[in-house]
Order: sequence, then C-alpha cells, then structure tokens
Amino acid sequence: MRLGKPSDFKGIRAVVLTVSDSRSKGKVFDESGEALVCLLKKRGALVLKKEIVPDEKARIARSLRRFCDHLNVQLVLTTGGTGLGPRDVTPEATGAVIAKKVPGLIELMRWKSFEKTERAALSRAVAGIRGRALIINLPGSPKGAQESFEAIAPLVPHALAMMRGERH
Repeated sequence: MRLGKPSDFKGIRAVVLTVSDSRSKGKVFDESGEALVCLLKKRGALVLKKEIVPDEKARIARSLRRFCDHLNVQLVLTTGGTGLGPRDVTPEATGAVIAKKVPGLIELMRWKSFEKTERAALSRAVAGIRGRALIINLPGSPKGAQESFEAIAPLVPHALAMMRGERH
C-alpha cells in the first residue's frame, strides 16, 4: 500500500473523541487523543475539537451527532471503548448514529494490528458514514490508536472524496 503524504489530509476538518471514564474525570492524561490530534495535524488536517466523554452510549452518540450535524466535520476519530469490557460501548453508540457501515477500514486495521498482536481480534470497532462525515473507532491505547490510524490513513482522503461523489 502506498504511504500517504503529509498533505493528503489538507483541508479535512476533523474531530477526535476520547471515550474513557478515567480520562473524562481527569484521573488519567489522554495520550491516545493527543496522539491522534498530532497525527492528523502532521498530515495537514484541521482539528476543530478534541473532546473526552465517559463510557456512556448516550453521551457518545450525542457527541457524534453534534460533530457530524453541527460542526460540519468530515472525519471523526474515536479512541477507546471498543473492547470486550462491560462499559465498552463505543461501537454500539457509533452504530446508532451512522447510516452506512464501512467495514473494510476496520478489517484493514484489524489485519495490520493482528500482525503485531493476536489481541487485535478482540476489537469490536466500527466505521461508518453520518451525513458528510466518516466516523472511525480506534483502540484506546496510544500505540493501538496510532498504529490503527496509520494502517488506514492512506485510504481516508479517497473515502472522503468518494463520499462527495468524486473519484469514482
């Protein structure tokens, strides 16, 4: 796969949503969210907002709807809440707000991650479209979030162009 150039994300309006009980209470620094913001900016994206919410389906869904419907963003990256824990509900919240699934992005992330750890098979991440925005769930660990983002980053600008009706 060709590596994306730093300018590939130029002009893309993005948001990062961290889903974590401990981070939302300020008990733990949000390394994953900060790492994703840095990666997006490095590629030329305009990061409009970084927000932290607890592992609560209604709160996650409300934030996703607000970003997509009112902030005019094109890309929403979530980090956290994709595992098997009792409070991991990010995929369910994402599924409740998207109109179309984009499973290939998640399949690619899992495949690339699985090359490094078998635990990647336990991810329940979801990717999908709401309006003009692409929402992608990423793992909650800083390393997992970064590696997963890098695995799919070359495809994101093309996916957004396709969503606009371009490059068919």
